[in-house]
Amino acid sequence: MNFPDVPSEQKTQQPIDPEQSLLWLEEIESEAALDWVKQQNATTLKALTSDPRFEQYQQESLQILTASDRITYGTLRGDFVYNFWQDQEHVRGIWRRASLKQFRNQQRQWDVLLDVDQLAKGENENWIYKGVDCLKPDCQRCIIELAPGGTDTAVYREFDISAKSFVKDGFEVPLAKTNLCWENPDQLLIATDWGEGTMNTSGYARILKRWKRGTPLSAAETLLETGMEETFIHPVNLEHAHSQACFVMRGHDFYHFSFYLVTETGTLKQLPLPQKSSLSGLFQDQLLVELKEDWRGFIAGALVSFSLTDFRQTGKINDVLTVFDPGKTGTISQVQCAKDAVYLTGIEHVSTQIREFTFEENKWKGTLIPWGEHDVISISSSDSNSNDLLLSRDGFLQPSSLYYVNFREGIEEQIQSTPARFDTSGLKVEKNFAISPDGMEVPYFLVSRHDTQLDHSTPVLQYGYGGFEISILPHYSPLLGKLWLEKGGAYVLANIRGGGEYGPRWHDAALLENRQRAYDDFFAVAEAVQGRGLSSPKHYGAMGRSNGGLLMGVAFTQRPELFNAIVCGVPLLDMKRFNKLLAGASWMAEYGNPDLPEHWAYLQKYSPLQNLKPGQAYPKVYFFTSTKDDRVHPGHARKMAARMAQMGYDFYYYENIEGGHKGTANQKQEAMLSSLEYLYLMQQLA
Repeated sequence: MNFPDVPSEQKTQQPIDPEQSLLWLEEIESEAALDWVKQQNATTLKALTSDPRFEQYQQESLQILTASDRITYGTLRGDFVYNFWQDQEHVRGIWRRASLKQFRNQQRQWDVLLDVDQLAKGENENWIYKGVDCLKPDCQRCIIELAPGGTDTAVYREFDISAKSFVKDGFEVPLAKTNLCWENPDQLLIATDWGEGTMNTSGYARILKRWKRGTPLSAAETLLETGMEETFIHPVNLEHAHSQACFVMRGHDFYHFSFYLVTETGTLKQLPLPQKSSLSGLFQDQLLVELKEDWRGFIAGALVSFSLTDFRQTGKINDVLTVFDPGKTGTISQVQCAKDAVYLTGIEHVSTQIREFTFEENKWKGTLIPWGEHDVISISSSDSNSNDLLLSRDGFLQPSSLYYVNFREGIEEQIQSTPARFDTSGLKVEKNFAISPDGMEVPYFLVSRHDTQLDHSTPVLQYGYGGFEISILPHYSPLLGKLWLEKGGAYVLANIRGGGEYGPRWHDAALLENRQRAYDDFFAVAEAVQGRGLSSPKHYGAMGRSNGGLLMGVAFTQRPELFNAIVCGVPLLDMKRFNKLLAGASWMAEYGNPDLPEHWAYLQKYSPLQNLKPGQAYPKVYFFTSTKDDRVHPGHARKMAARMAQMGYDFYYYENIEGGHKGTANQKQEAMLSSLEYLYLMQQLA
């Protein structure tokens, strides 16, 4: 593939710096850049869709994604379960609800509240439903988020459940990156684009205001203004058993926050909490806080609480209580407050557990619940005004199931279970540990066949992420199973440092100048699997997206001899300029600031774009990104591919014109793109 450095009309002289010559690809929707994208897309589609297996892959994907017997996950609000549903008839989706009683009895008469397909058609807009925030406790008024093409930039509109329509002259926020919450029925706390100079260097709102019903947005009252270099400002409403409190979370960077209570008089009172912590919920009078650093004798990773009433009265945090400390072998995944108990899901050596905590006589009492053992457990929804829970459980080879549970009353009902989407006969799951160069034991899961010959010929796909304290768990993946495992591939999930599998310490170990540890962990897992005789570099591939896309860029530029296929999705690849592109500045707490020489000294050692070299045995990489991704700039993938073309390397590149950071806007797009990825992997590795 031979592509020009710059469009011919822009060539006035031979560029000196090859990286500078590619900056035109950062112009997201310029005619020249989109022409380049369309050329790459056409080349990739011609090569992969001409494979006789493509139609089968795509049909199998679409059948899974649009199956009518998919689990109907929902959100508990009072006596109802709310659900957002997409299928072949409702491509953009419908928002609907059914009574909890009907939902439990599986005799659901869904009441459609909003048809996004009809809305998009009627308004001639490419609306993608992004979510909803309903005013408790009655949940009759909601703020619906709609994004053109699935971007982070969205509009917000007030919706009346009873009328099934948007509220005339109600709250309506124009297109912007916005954070908001209900303060009361007639007031919102909102941070949005207020005009020139009101967005920070990451592209997020930096001024929080109070907006009163019946007044123009421009008349909103300023409550807090943050600096240009800070990352975001986020209001949140915590509610329990008909009592509520509003808070403001101020992000100085991605991991350091100040927290404020919105007082009864409408002012802000700062909470004297450590900056590396998060608000996890309100239960009775106790404000729950998850610590990300040691504080007042409590260890990072612990969940603690204190009296909100006491703080309101004194302005101090006096008595701090331990709710749960997972220690060094685990972490807390979810904290959900029901009416009479708090429920925690957590990880212990990458195995999930659920615990119940009650609060009596100023003490917390916890119980490990023997439920869903050996499966991945998550709380799909809870309601702070009841003890109702919706729980889901699954595993690599265990299809997802949804349960209605009320542990206080001893009720456990399976509501729905997904039929097997792929043949698991002959497959097994193992959990092992690889040894990283610094001696750290790195857990990984391997899914393979019982009868696999150890002749180094099995096609293997390894997945990793390793960032932002995000835990990657062994979930059931129908597309992976159908398009890869069932067709003879094996799968490896690497729980590398930088993630959250062992809490804050696992994340902190790969921050900033220690980032290489995450990559070394990933390579150690690949070497361990190949060393067992299962596979070899010729048959070994890797996949990752976003921060995992950066991992993929590092993988093939640092250790190309380990891999013969790389799926590099919506990636960061130019670490010299990442902080200047879209939301990139907000991630400097994770990676560092490339404008500081001491930070660039370590960033430049792994930044994929800067480490591309001619004459290397790189695998044929598959890049994918989205034009509408307004979080990770598509210029990362574009420039990397174009630079590889300059050096004479072959690759695949596909850029979806819509879809946001997810990469797809609907199920048809997801089916096509998944088919392209797995077909590429099979071509390269089988």
